[in-house]
This record gives sequence, structure tokens and C-alpha cells, in this order.
Amino acid sequence: QVHLGESGGGLVQAGGSLRLSCVASGRFANQNTMGWFRQAPGKEREFVAGISHTGITTDYADFAKGRFTISNDNAKSTVYLEMNSLRPEETAVYYCVASPAGRWDSAHRWGDWGQGTQVTVSS
Repeated sequence: QVHLGESGGGLVQAGGSLRLSCVASGRFANQNTMGWFRQAPGKEREFVAGISHTGITTDYADFAKGRFTISNDNAKSTVYLEMNSLRPEETAVYYCVASPAGRWDSAHRWGDWGQGTQVTVSS
């Protein structure tokens, strides 16, 4: 099992930027495909982005393309999510995930989840 710890959430104005970080620990923590999901109040968890452990392969939800960037640093067992041009409707808890089995955009395919970090975008 991989343990995940997110940081970097907070309050930002619409149009602003935030960078989320997620540190993985445990066996093979730096050899894991990782990603981000988010969950807004009253809504289902939705896929944001994913990255292979090599960093070669990435995938983004349509809403994230062109505004969000996922990256990793295996030496630090850390994955990042740079978010730009944030919108109020993107207020949500953002979760770091690891250990997928199958499609990255399905929440139930990911075996390990962090506790989440709150992102609030004010209008």
C-alpha cells in the first residue's frame, strides 16, 4: 500500500493559480502511476489528471487541458498539479491517487487515496 499526503490547497481568486503537491511513501512509492481527482460538494469524484511513474505518459480531463499540468519527481516520490486560470466552480477537495488498475478516469480503478486538500476559488 502507498500512503499519500497532499498539500498546497487554499483560497484563491478566480483566474488565479495554485500548485498542489502529493508525497508518496511506502514500498515502491516512487514507481507508481499517480493522479488527481476532485470532488465538489454534492457531486461525484471526477478525474483531473494522471501521470505514469516515468513521467512519459500523462492524461487530462477535458476541462484541465491547457490550464493544468501534472508532473512528478521520482527522487522525491512527489507528484504535482499546477492549476492556472481557476474558476469558482472548481472549488472542491482535490485527492491524490496511486496504483491504478485499468482506466485512469475511473475512481474505482485507483487503489490508494490521500486525505484530500481543499481548494476554494472565490469569484
